[in-house]
Amino acid sequence: MKQLLLGNEAVARGLYEAGVKVVSSYPGTPSTEITENAAKYDEMYVEWAPNEKVAAEVAAGASFGGVRAFCGMKHVGLNVAADPLYTMSYIGVTGGIVIGVADDPGMHSSQNEQDSRHHAIAAKVPMLEPSDSAECCAFTKLGFALSEQFDTPVILRLTTRVAHSCGIVDTAERVEPEQIPYEKHQEKNVMLPAFARPKHIMVEERTKKLAAWAESCDINRVEDNGSKIGVITSGISYEYAKEALGDTVNYLKLGMVNPLPVQRIKDFAATVDKLYVIEELDPIIENFCKQNGIEVIGKELFPICGELSQTLIAKLMLGKEPVIVDLEQPIPIRPPVMCPGCPHRGIFYTLHKEKVFVSGDIGCYTLGASAPLNAMDTCICMGASVSALHGFNKAMGEKGEKKAVAVIGDSTFIHSGITSLIDIAYNQSNSVVIILDNSITGMTGQQENPTTGKTIRGDVTAAVNLEALCHAIGINRVRVIDPYDLKETRTVIREELAVEEPSVIISRRPCVLIKSVKMPPSLTILPERCVGCTACMGIGCPAISMKEGKAVIDETLCVGCDLCVGLCHSNAIVKKGEQA
Repeated sequence: MKQLLLGNEAVARGLYEAGVKVVSSYPGTPSTEITENAAKYDEMYVEWAPNEKVAAEVAAGASFGGVRAFCGMKHVGLNVAADPLYTMSYIGVTGGIVIGVADDPGMHSSQNEQDSRHHAIAAKVPMLEPSDSAECCAFTKLGFALSEQFDTPVILRLTTRVAHSCGIVDTAERVEPEQIPYEKHQEKNVMLPAFARPKHIMVEERTKKLAAWAESCDINRVEDNGSKIGVITSGISYEYAKEALGDTVNYLKLGMVNPLPVQRIKDFAATVDKLYVIEELDPIIENFCKQNGIEVIGKELFPICGELSQTLIAKLMLGKEPVIVDLEQPIPIRPPVMCPGCPHRGIFYTLHKEKVFVSGDIGCYTLGASAPLNAMDTCICMGASVSALHGFNKAMGEKGEKKAVAVIGDSTFIHSGITSLIDIAYNQSNSVVIILDNSITGMTGQQENPTTGKTIRGDVTAAVNLEALCHAIGINRVRVIDPYDLKETRTVIREELAVEEPSVIISRRPCVLIKSVKMPPSLTILPERCVGCTACMGIGCPAISMKEGKAVIDETLCVGCDLCVGLCHSNAIVKKGEQA
């Protein structure tokens, strides 16, 4: 049956058709929908794990148990999962393992632009790269077959445009392999040095076998259009090149990007006079070609930063300038901001007013760095806010006033903030950590996490008690506040900054986008009372703007959180319909 599917949906369909039994992932754009769609198939056990390392280890355990398993993540998540990945490469598999990773060229929702092909090369595991939804499904199934044939985990690499574009997929029935009975095999599965040394030799031999397979496989294919110009490409870059160049060049489309087929590339190069490598991000294919004596044109023409596009390729290779269409009305700039009623806004407003150094983290609250709040000083990676605050305070020592906090979301705290907080408690860092508990994993699209008490399918489960957890790891001072109460928020932050011991503030208020959250009626501004002081603009709420010298509230956006009410000294902000 033909279906129109997102690339991520197609991967989930491939998992189903391949007979996968266990799926464990951590949400991260642009990979999240793979696992969300996998959860729609009752034949598979699907879960959100606390982080990507755990997810990879769950997949490894399921493989030991003799079934096919998958874990999914975004590119920075593969860094977190790298520890088990590199050793899983030595161990191999019992049931097949596919690791889905979605890179984000252009950094649409990421803090860096890394190229996950480096991990495949370093871990010495095969990597497949689909270019459309049909290949997402097909390559997923192929990944499990290769995993079991060559005794290796397989990485499936998507990029944002492949993950989030739609295409036609010919779907098939599920074929579930027989579960392989468990047998104790310490030399294979226990990576003591004595067992690991010969495994490295086996991994190198496996790579040679995979390289030989890559020479003749169907997913590495030549499209001969009778041209003397050749293009080597893969993934979404192939789609861009085809649209920009059509049948005017010959193509070597690589579906397996590690290991690469050296002889096939040499044979292709021999048929053309000029050879281009079109690839996003790092020159992986280009460098491989040059190391093997194949002359190509690559990053001297195509950018190493950001995404490619049909337009850019046409401009660089054909000299075609893009056609610019002018609209009658200019499109207004819409920078990302926290939603109206976002519970994080009160915290950041207060921290900004108190002139506190804020060690930031990854999540919706990263938007606290934007004007007018400007309330974030650093942001590295998930969990780093807590560790970095500890280091910052140790560096500052006793020299100055204690004026620094860390902010971290509930899901991010579970992901990688707990161990950092243990460091603070264990080493007695005089630090204040603010856990922004909005009862959901917000930025990636409202996923459950271990603090919410619900699984990916909405089943009721155990919920982590953040207060008890903080006490258990050695934090004596744990305060809970409502960030809508600006007075309480300011008081508690000041009090915790004044004490000489580690402390945690839990800012607890559900995300306004959670369906079950009911908000009060919207607010309005009485123009006869408004003096145009702009004090209400200080919280950066998108529902509030200035018009003809007066503040106005867009009632279609306002959720009645009341944060702005306490900022108005002229009592101009009232509930809709209220005049007194």
